[in-house]
Amino acid sequence: MCKRYMSRLTVFCICCCLVLLLTSCSPSSHAPSLPWGKAIVTYHGHAKKVNSIAWSPDGKRIASASDDGTVQVWDASTGHEVFTYRGHAGPVLAVTWSFDLTHIASGGDDGTVQVWDADTGKRVLTYRGHAGPVTTVVWSLDGQHIISAGDDGTVQAWDATTGKTLLTYHTSSKVSQVGWSQDGYRVAAGEANGTVQVWDVTTNQNFFTYRGHNGPVNGVAWSSDGKYIGSGGDDMTVQIWDASTGNRVFIYDGHSGPVNAVAWSFDATRIAWGGDDGTMQVWQVE
Repeated sequence: MCKRYMSRLTVFCICCCLVLLLTSCSPSSHAPSLPWGKAIVTYHGHAKKVNSIAWSPDGKRIASASDDGTVQVWDASTGHEVFTYRGHAGPVLAVTWSFDLTHIASGGDDGTVQVWDADTGKRVLTYRGHAGPVTTVVWSLDGQHIISAGDDGTVQAWDATTGKTLLTYHTSSKVSQVGWSQDGYRVAAGEANGTVQVWDVTTNQNFFTYRGHNGPVNGVAWSSDGKYIGSGGDDMTVQIWDASTGNRVFIYDGHSGPVNAVAWSFDATRIAWGGDDGTMQVWQVE
C-alpha cells in the first residue's frame, strides 16, 4: 500500500511539473496585451538601434534615423529601401518630414539639425542653435517652422527656411521627443523623467501630464485627427492614449528592448515604432 501511495504521489508530482512547465512556456503568458491592430511590415535595414521614425505625408515612405549614422528612407508598404542619407557626424537621433513632401530634417548627436531634399538627399540648411545632442525634430503643418529639442533642456522653434530662432522654452529635464498636434497649438514633450507634458505653444499653459511609463519616454507622436498620442519608452512599451484626457486605450509590450521611436501615418490608420532591438513594426489600427 505504501508503494502504491508513493507511485500515485510520483505520478501526481510529475503531472504538476508538466502543467507548470507548459504554463510557463505558453506563448500567451508572455504575449503582448490585446492587439489594437496587426503588424504588416518589418524593416531590418539599420545596423544599429533605431532612434526616430517619420512618415511621409502621403503615407508611402518612412524615414528612420539610427545610431549607425544614417537616415534611411524606405517604402512603407514593402519595406524596400529608397535611399540613405549620411550627412551627420555620428548617431542620428531625430527625423521629421515636411508636409509638402519636399524636405526632411534630421537631428543628431553632433548637435545639428540638417534640412535636406527628400528625393535627392542634398542638404540645404544646418541649424546650430542647441548646446548638445538634438533628440527630437518636428515640422509645423504650414511648413514654415521646425521645433527641435534635446539634451540641453530646451525646446526651440525656428524658421525652416532661414534657420532663425523664434523662441526657446526651457524644460525641467532632458527632452527625448516632441509631438506637434495638427492644429499647431499643442505640443507633447516626452521627457527623461518618465512623463509626457502636453502644453499650449501659444500660452505655455500645461494641459496635463501623462505618467503611464515606467522610465524615460523616448518617442511621442500625435495622430492626425488629434484624438490620440502614441508614446514609447525605456520600459519597452508603446502606449496609445487619449490626447484630451490622458486615458490609455492600448499598450504593446512585445519589444525586447527600449522603444525609441513612434510615428503615425497621416491618415491615422497606421502607426509605426522601433527600438533598441533594431526592428520596426508598422501596425494597422482597427
